[in-house]
Amino acid sequence: MRVLVPNLGSTSLKVQLLDMADETVIARGRVESIASERSRMSFSRGNGEATEDVAAVADHRSAVEWLLSRLGELEHGPEDAIEAVGLKTVHGGPGFTDSHVVTDEVLEAMQDFVTVAPAHNAIYVEAIEILRDALPGTPMVAVFETGFHRTIPEQAHLYGVPYEWSEAYGVRRYGFHGSSHRFVSQRVPELLGRSPRGFRLVSCHLGGSSSLCAVRDGESVDTSFGFSPQSGVEQGTRCGDLDPFVVFHLMERTGKTADEVAQLLCSQSGLLGISGLTGDLRELEEAAAAGHARAALAIDVYVHGIRKQIGAFAAVLGGLDALAFAGGIGENSWRIREHVCDGLGFLGVELDLARNRRPGSGDAVVSTPGRPVAVVVVRTNEELVVARETVRVLAGDRRLLTRASLKEGST
Repeated sequence: MRVLVPNLGSTSLKVQLLDMADETVIARGRVESIASERSRMSFSRGNGEATEDVAAVADHRSAVEWLLSRLGELEHGPEDAIEAVGLKTVHGGPGFTDSHVVTDEVLEAMQDFVTVAPAHNAIYVEAIEILRDALPGTPMVAVFETGFHRTIPEQAHLYGVPYEWSEAYGVRRYGFHGSSHRFVSQRVPELLGRSPRGFRLVSCHLGGSSSLCAVRDGESVDTSFGFSPQSGVEQGTRCGDLDPFVVFHLMERTGKTADEVAQLLCSQSGLLGISGLTGDLRELEEAAAAGHARAALAIDVYVHGIRKQIGAFAAVLGGLDALAFAGGIGENSWRIREHVCDGLGFLGVELDLARNRRPGSGDAVVSTPGRPVAVVVVRTNEELVVARETVRVLAGDRRLLTRASLKEGST
């Protein structure tokens, strides 16, 4: 089965087309700076053939249409190239915390939680509607980022609020980055030659959006994200964990509305808010090296939160067998890995500095040999997890699986 996996941002669209017979990438495409007169577009085939262009792309619909036209060149049209679509959806509330065939009910649930995940849900609802128009009859699966965290026990997902809030309004800890944490939870034991059974892992997905997950027996038992993607450790532009009375205090002192404060907490906070410069860690590291005090402070706050969360999760797990770093920052910033691991020697964590600083494009163990805790860098593959989940869900719905198979003329 050929599965298209779109990954959407507010001004970007990336897609992968995967052949799930052998889990290979047939093609990749991306459009950046959408709604600009100079949007950057690129497309590459699995054989390495690539093209790039710069042109005006008005909106996400135009970006989807451009990428589908390129994918259609692989066959007789996009409908022939694509048998199913898997979407890395974020929040479906309490009713949709797994992977589900996209229905009107799924879209309604996502719409109900737009205020909880404003930077994610609205854009995926729009994308689903665009793809429905562009690929009529093609089965679609929503792989919710909360799915991997369904195994979190009740004592870890409940908040200290009136219990009926959880029952009536879905107020609880959900967790996100599920596709990445699922991939890491499978890859790390495999890389170390260990069984997931009894294996205790803290997975750190660090990027513009960051979260940590405590994993035991290959299952999530706790996570730093909570009710919304605005929680947990500091994010690039989002606030992370915050005393809720800060909001009421600001509204009273400044006269701002709830929507205005929410916008500030979503887009002007986190590393950007602390530094006053940017939410991009690469730029913060450069500024800190040049002597910018608040850039250095933002990095310190970020690292402190990650290190504190690792210690808490080691307590939840009753010890630690491995610590994994994934995501754009986790995979590429040896400095952040060193800062985070500094002071974790009491847990048995010790980096091999030469290994940690060695450039690489694949998974790597970067801890000192013989230490009780392995430190691993993992090139996470969320798209593959989404595609696997799409195949699994469609296999459970024989009618949809048959429809997808008939698109390529098989029986």
